[in-house]
Amino acid sequence: MPPRTAFFFDELCLWHSAGQHAQILPVGGWVQPPSGGGHAESPDSKRRLKSLMDVSGLSARLQVRSAPPLDEDDLLRVHTPAYLQRFQALSDAGGGILGQQAPIGPGSYEIAKLSAGLCWAAVDALLCGEADKSYALSRPPGHHCLADAAMGFCFLANAALAAELAIARHGLRRVAIVDWDVHHGNGSQSIFYRRGDVLTISLHQDGCYPPGYGGADDRGEGEGLGANLNIPLLPGGGHQAYLDAMRLLVLPALRRFQPELIIVACGYDANALDPLARMQAHSDTFRALTTQLVEYADAAAGGHLAMLHEGGYSEAYVPFCGLAALEALSGVRTPVEDPLLELVVAQQPGAAMRDLQTRQLQAQAERHGL
Repeated sequence: MPPRTAFFFDELCLWHSAGQHAQILPVGGWVQPPSGGGHAESPDSKRRLKSLMDVSGLSARLQVRSAPPLDEDDLLRVHTPAYLQRFQALSDAGGGILGQQAPIGPGSYEIAKLSAGLCWAAVDALLCGEADKSYALSRPPGHHCLADAAMGFCFLANAALAAELAIARHGLRRVAIVDWDVHHGNGSQSIFYRRGDVLTISLHQDGCYPPGYGGADDRGEGEGLGANLNIPLLPGGGHQAYLDAMRLLVLPALRRFQPELIIVACGYDANALDPLARMQAHSDTFRALTTQLVEYADAAAGGHLAMLHEGGYSEAYVPFCGLAALEALSGVRTPVEDPLLELVVAQQPGAAMRDLQTRQLQAQAERHGL
């Protein structure tokens, strides 16, 4: 029987360059050039994930495919003409700073269109019946990008574009975006904030990025009132915080909304080794989150679940977190064992911290009638 989980990947996405940086700091002044590595959003964590998939045998059990880039007409469903023109011009000129924490290099415009194309193809494959589940190893990421501005390493709103195209081309009436990247999915939120046909859910470290933002009571406006759910988590909350958030808020919100398609903005930067956050999650966290959404989608959303790769900046640990999610998505278990799982499990927060986080989530669920 042929594989029924599609995996979308293109080597060119790994060629996007953010220029000379030491993690997130532009080189110059008091910031010396790095002796190794460079910008936090480097291709290495994604390349190592794909390599681990290959050597573990998982890739051979999936439909591994590429896809064409999105064209300008499709980009204009979400983005403004002025922004796209500015992005293309800066890319053609060799790169520079496009927005807040948003450096690009030569050719980044074309690569970003390809990344968005992989994400749309992952959704389209489900809705056309070509696959049961799908994953796009997309780069650059997209969930911070606004309709008219780049932000936070993101240049095109990948998940929002895929949702918009699913509605336009397949006639869907209700799409859910579940964003578990450790940073708030502010781009997706802003694009759909006044619409009721797309439910946006963001689980994120409270106050991390955008700096100082949590958003627990930001619920949407107008027709979108009640179709936006932010779940700010306490720094260091760990594995249990994510399980409680799913049980108390995410799954009840999905049951109430009844989406026909679930798009996951799938970041791995909540992991315990990530340099840009402090959430203490581990590979089994992402395995559990994926398993729960697979089970929900199979029972209530026609099985339509697409995962779009977002952040994750620990080159060593992202591959194990990503592999765990892909195993849960595809139902294929490889012989790979997470060499850091025992260590990270031992570093999980104690009972007092867990109880505090659970009480906060319970209170939020009560306020929102979930």
